[in-house]
Amino acid sequence: MKAYEVNFDGLVGPTHNYSGLSFGNIASEQSLKDVSNPKLAAQQGLMKIKALADRGFKQGILLPHHRPEISLLRQLGFQGSDAQILTRAAKEAPAVLGSVYSASAMWTANAATVSPSADSSDGLVHFTPANLNAKLHRAIEHPTTSRMLQGVFHNERYFLHHHALPSVGQFGDEGAANHTRFCSKYDEAGVELFVYGRAAFSQRDILPKRYPARQTLEASQAVARLHTLDSDRVVYAQQRPDTIDAGVFHNDVISVGNRDVFFCHERAFVNQAEVIDELQHKLGDTELHVITVTEEEVPLRDAIASYLFNSQLLSTSETEMLLVVPGECETIPRVDQYLKKLVKADKRISEVITFDLKQSMKNGGGAACLRLRVALTDDELAAVHPGVILTDHLYALLTAWVDRHYRDQLSQSDLADPRFVDESMVALDELTQLLGLPAIYPFQH
Repeated sequence: MKAYEVNFDGLVGPTHNYSGLSFGNIASEQSLKDVSNPKLAAQQGLMKIKALADRGFKQGILLPHHRPEISLLRQLGFQGSDAQILTRAAKEAPAVLGSVYSASAMWTANAATVSPSADSSDGLVHFTPANLNAKLHRAIEHPTTSRMLQGVFHNERYFLHHHALPSVGQFGDEGAANHTRFCSKYDEAGVELFVYGRAAFSQRDILPKRYPARQTLEASQAVARLHTLDSDRVVYAQQRPDTIDAGVFHNDVISVGNRDVFFCHERAFVNQAEVIDELQHKLGDTELHVITVTEEEVPLRDAIASYLFNSQLLSTSETEMLLVVPGECETIPRVDQYLKKLVKADKRISEVITFDLKQSMKNGGGAACLRLRVALTDDELAAVHPGVILTDHLYALLTAWVDRHYRDQLSQSDLADPRFVDESMVALDELTQLLGLPAIYPFQH
């Protein structure tokens, strides 16, 4: 049975703003207090999804989360009406207010880790939502993510949903941003690469000194067990601590893989040659095509600034692939030069296309951050909730919905406006009805 990689992109939410919440994510920190444009952010994401769908790639969407999460403010001691709570939080704890308003669920690469049926011993597609416990604004996401994934992938014959891992530091889990799958074909058993920043119960690893290592080895191992993966087809690799300190907070900022191609920077992993050798050994007869970018070709600082590796690597044929990168790759000379050379020199990546994703990029998320990859057979794809699979009709509905409900400017002072809370609820309630989904937001119950 044929299988496909389906990309489920996060629809940017109406509260997209720049609160500078993600320590270790340089772009996020630098954009603190800038005025955002939620409408443009959503339009940019939708245009990318539509352009790829028009080229024949299968595309789905995942919904924004409801924000602000006022229940968290109440839990933290703010009392009174919603309006009173917002006013007081804006005055006394603006960073916390920014956290409960964050639209970071748009980066669905962090939504969950997914293993296809070809890899699991029980023949099911497994989903484990990420606990994202390193950051307050993200740690509140997994309950809604779980409900959403269960609503979209709701057929128990094909899909198995797990709870998020315990929300403690030893099991910090950042989802598919630290996970890559290699295979010959999507319907054949592959090798799953789990990347971690630190081992929580070991004192031997050298750790980053400036920024936190968010993903733990123990979390990766737990997900592999939950997904019933064969240990002979799993590889664990540690991120280089100095690379995390340079701003590589997730592995998808420094490498990307698809099927039998691995595109990475030479400073991605500890003992990188050994990692690649283990991947090749466990892939067996499938030859791994590794494209390693050197520091001389693209300095690490340029790779981070451009999000060269936070790209989508998509199969256009049995032998050729397309690299989808943010527009910043064209504006940094060393990166632009490298990509032009790559297309001429490498037979596997035959084309590079760019998209304007500036609204997302200013918050530290590129093309790869915006999508969750799910390998599905024909039957499994048919069992997915049809309302989230992109069609021309759905694209028209979504663009009109964004035009109706989204603001084109959002500043930090707007977050104290109680009218904005109502705007967001009305928009999201209408969205679930447009997509034919059950109630996934608490305010709908």
